[in-house]
Amino acid sequence: MRYVLPVRLVVATCQVDYAGRLTAHLPMATRVLMLKADGSVLVHSDGGSYKPLNWMSPPCTLSEGKSDDGRIEWTVTSKTDDTLRILIEEIHHESSHDLGVDPGLQKDGVEKHLQELLADHPATLGEGLTLVRREYPTAIGPVDLMCRDADGKSVAVEIKRRGEIDGVEQLTRYLELLNRDPLLAPVRGIFAAQAIKPQARVLAEDRGITCTIVDYDALRGLDDPTERLF
Repeated sequence: MRYVLPVRLVVATCQVDYAGRLTAHLPMATRVLMLKADGSVLVHSDGGSYKPLNWMSPPCTLSEGKSDDGRIEWTVTSKTDDTLRILIEEIHHESSHDLGVDPGLQKDGVEKHLQELLADHPATLGEGLTLVRREYPTAIGPVDLMCRDADGKSVAVEIKRRGEIDGVEQLTRYLELLNRDPLLAPVRGIFAAQAIKPQARVLAEDRGITCTIVDYDALRGLDDPTERLF
C-alpha cells in the first residue's frame, strides 16, 4: 500500500523572503502556510483567490530552526538552490491531515471527449503535430496531451471547454516542470478550448503559450465549416 504523507496547515504571523532567479519580500502579516504531501510549500493570504503569494515547487527540502532573536524560522530549498525563508512571529493554528490518494480530476463529458478527439486528430491544433501520449504524468498532475511538432520538439496541450485564466496558470505550472527535464526541453504550450476569454488569451500569449479555438461539432463530424452560410 502506498503511504501518503499528511498535509500540514499552519496559520501564522510571518515574514517571507524568496531568493533565486529574482528576490521577493512579504512583510510580517498573518498568512496560511501549506506543506503538501508532494513536498511543495505554499504561502497564501486571504486575497488573491486560489493563487499563492509565493511557493516552492517539489522537490524541495524544509528545515526548521531558530533565528538569531529566537523566532521560528523555516528554510525551504529547491534542487536549484532557490530558497524560501519563512520567519514566524506567532502560530495561531496548526493541523495535519492525511488526504489519502487522490483519484485525479474527473473531466466533464465534453472536456473528456474533446481530449479523445484531439488525441485522434492532433494536427487540428497545429500543422505537423503528432501525439506522444494522453494524460502525460507530472508531479502535479497529468498534462492532457503531450505531442511533438514537425521539428520534433515537445508540445504540451491543455484542453478546456471554456478557456479561463486558471487554465493558463495550470498549463504554466506544467510547462515549468516539463522544461526541467532535459529529455523534453524545450517544451512549448498550446491552450485549446471551445472559447477562450480575452484575459486568458492575453495572459497565455504573454507567456508564449499558443491559444487555439476548437470546433467540437466539426471534430465530431457533425458540422462541415465549408458548408456554412455564415
